[in-house]
Amino acid sequence: MTGAEKLLRRVRLELARDPDFPAGSRERGYDFIAPLDESGRIVHEAWEELKDRCRVRRFWPGQADEVGHVVRRPSGQWSFHYDIHGDAARDESGFRFSSHAFNPGEYVSILEQDGVLRTFFVASVREID
Repeated sequence: MTGAEKLLRRVRLELARDPDFPAGSRERGYDFIAPLDESGRIVHEAWEELKDRCRVRRFWPGQADEVGHVVRRPSGQWSFHYDIHGDAARDESGFRFSSHAFNPGEYVSILEQDGVLRTFFVASVREID
């Protein structure tokens, strides 16, 4: 296992409280794999080496799971790019993912395909075997 591979983590994000879901929702969210440093931030250099393994799955009741990749745009913004669409205009962008620490209990925001910025709770961060 390379040094970069040792940084790979599986992050589960669940929908936080919002007007439609006052208690949040464990059934709505994202699972993604990315290299994280000891503070929980995405390591760009390791992602460059492992980008094919940096996958995402969006899960939402009543909708088919969407599967794709964690990508970094030339601007430095991290996004979720879904294989089924193939269109970068449909990518979902993480708000300040380049500086955010993914640690259990933290909150992150994602600009979703419908143009709505939603907040998610970092439910878990696990090592990849």
